[in-house]
Amino acid sequence: MIAFRVLLLTILTMIAFAANSLLCRLALKSASIDAATFTSIRLASGVGVLYLLVRTRGNRMSMRGDWLSAVALFAYAAAFSFAYLSLPAGTGALLLFGAVQATMILAGLRNGEMLGAIQSAGVALAIAGLIGLVWPGVAAPPLLGAALMVCAGIAWGLYSLRGRGVGDPVSATAGNFLRALPFALLTSAAALPWAHYDGWGVLLALLSGGIASALGYVLWYAALPSLTAIRAAVVQLSVPVIAALGGAMILDETISLRSAVASLATLGGIALAIADRTRSAEAAARANLPTPPALH
Repeated sequence: MIAFRVLLLTILTMIAFAANSLLCRLALKSASIDAATFTSIRLASGVGVLYLLVRTRGNRMSMRGDWLSAVALFAYAAAFSFAYLSLPAGTGALLLFGAVQATMILAGLRNGEMLGAIQSAGVALAIAGLIGLVWPGVAAPPLLGAALMVCAGIAWGLYSLRGRGVGDPVSATAGNFLRALPFALLTSAAALPWAHYDGWGVLLALLSGGIASALGYVLWYAALPSLTAIRAAVVQLSVPVIAALGGAMILDETISLRSAVASLATLGGIALAIADRTRSAEAAARANLPTPPALH
């Protein structure tokens, strides 16, 4: 029963993460809302839902968080929205999660974790896949959109690293959303001459912030205690695949051969590096050696 609960929570979370890409792309593709307004409404609705969750749990503490994490959260949300002005849902999700995993791996290296031969080969394959995806050519995604999504992935990776080990993740996330909101509102004010929105665009932004983001994070926090760090990293590799399939079915986006090959190379390389680290950890445990630091 516990295993089924964890599986269900994990599946729902990955769908929620992929839904963020689909909702944002749908809103911006239909020209029903601008990127800055979408970001502001997304963060505001996230604040509202998370605040209610904190209070419903009977938490008497004020919403926590910190300003550096909030800046990283805003940078992710803003770059994410502006990137989807030009990127297909699946390509954007691939670039996003590829950059997230790369950030995690670099953080592990900086903290003293060493890459073995198989891990190094996996990282090289993943990098080659991303380079192949964005290399200039007929099927390459727009350079500006790709660069923005990579920045979004780096920001999300940094935000995730800063959130490791927080005592009350839901309260901390609520506080970070609240602190990030003024930055989003300032961006909306600066982009006011280009602002446009309608009821459909606002609804999509509300669903992205209040459901896919806020509730998605809560579901993820509920599943994480029963997942190893490695498994948590591996399951997130399903998000670009879900987003690409959703983009094809809902947004009528095509999946090019170049995109498919790059996706397989990137996701396969990351999975190879992560799986090899799992074997290294198991070998260290058998030899009664310290386990290298995990990537979250």
